[in-house]
Amino acid sequence: MTREELISALEDPGPENAAVLYAKAYEVKKKTVGESVYLRGLVEISNICRKNCLYCGIRRDNGNTRRYELEPEEVLRAAEFAYNGGYGSLVIQGGERTDRRFIDKITSLLAEIKRRWPLGITLSLGEQSKEVYREWFEAGAHRYLLRIESSTKELYEKIHPADALHSYETRLEALVNLRGCGYQVGTGVMIGLPFQTAAHLADDLLFFKRMDIDMCGMGPYLEHSGTPLYEYRDRLMPKYDRLELSLRMVALLRLLMPDINIAATTAMQAIAPDGRERAIMAGANVLMPNLTLSDVREEYQIYQNKPGVGEDAAISSSMTEKRLRDMKIPIGYGRWGDSLHFSKR
Repeated sequence: MTREELISALEDPGPENAAVLYAKAYEVKKKTVGESVYLRGLVEISNICRKNCLYCGIRRDNGNTRRYELEPEEVLRAAEFAYNGGYGSLVIQGGERTDRRFIDKITSLLAEIKRRWPLGITLSLGEQSKEVYREWFEAGAHRYLLRIESSTKELYEKIHPADALHSYETRLEALVNLRGCGYQVGTGVMIGLPFQTAAHLADDLLFFKRMDIDMCGMGPYLEHSGTPLYEYRDRLMPKYDRLELSLRMVALLRLLMPDINIAATTAMQAIAPDGRERAIMAGANVLMPNLTLSDVREEYQIYQNKPGVGEDAAISSSMTEKRLRDMKIPIGYGRWGDSLHFSKR
């Protein structure tokens, strides 16, 4: 699809056209990666972050957030839960940290998880040096999600502080380094940002194609009152429109890159209870039930009104699986569900 065709599809809110787009994307998904949805148990290991991104509730300067870091045994219990529940994979996500103690902790955890259980492991721990990426890869991680948030440099710089710690070029370099270390590389964007246009989003889709990514996690931008970007909330489209736009992005990406993994993200569920399921029907094939301890979940609020903060892991996972069963969508139990795109490389 051309840039102009993508812009046109993103700008057209007609429900009939959207339904045709979603159906087409779902058929492409069935023919390429199959109908199964893969479950990745999500563990939010820490909300301590050195970054100060203007949109994020766990940004460094948000003094209203109680900081936490899970103990190794707490992460291992989540991994055991994931394995016993038939999940093929675990996702370890957290704020960006580059202190040696934290790096060593992740390395040790990866080795221990791989020693105990045959789980696939995805990391989402921000920008690190190539040496650290390699260390974690060798310890057992094989997928890494690092969201670009916006592939347009001008927009990226509007939603990040103007300093060396928040460099667009550094983010791009990190994505290249991840590929060089052997990871399945994922990225993604926020959809419905202030200042964002359909042209920006079309460029994001073409950026994913150009970067030859293996997986994608993207979803609607949801504001947080403890962030500088909150002052521009009057520029936002209604939340439901942000969800619909996100679903169109998922469908268009499935058509552009038929064999990659695409996540149905929690932010979609924050707008509509069936938001993630609708993303599945628009071409997504990965879900990430939250296995983080319920007593700290509410502290990992990248955006406000995050769903499921009061649930424990068993409730989160069982509700996710029930929804899929009700929709008669097969679940890829016990399988890593690696990116088909990566395997063809």
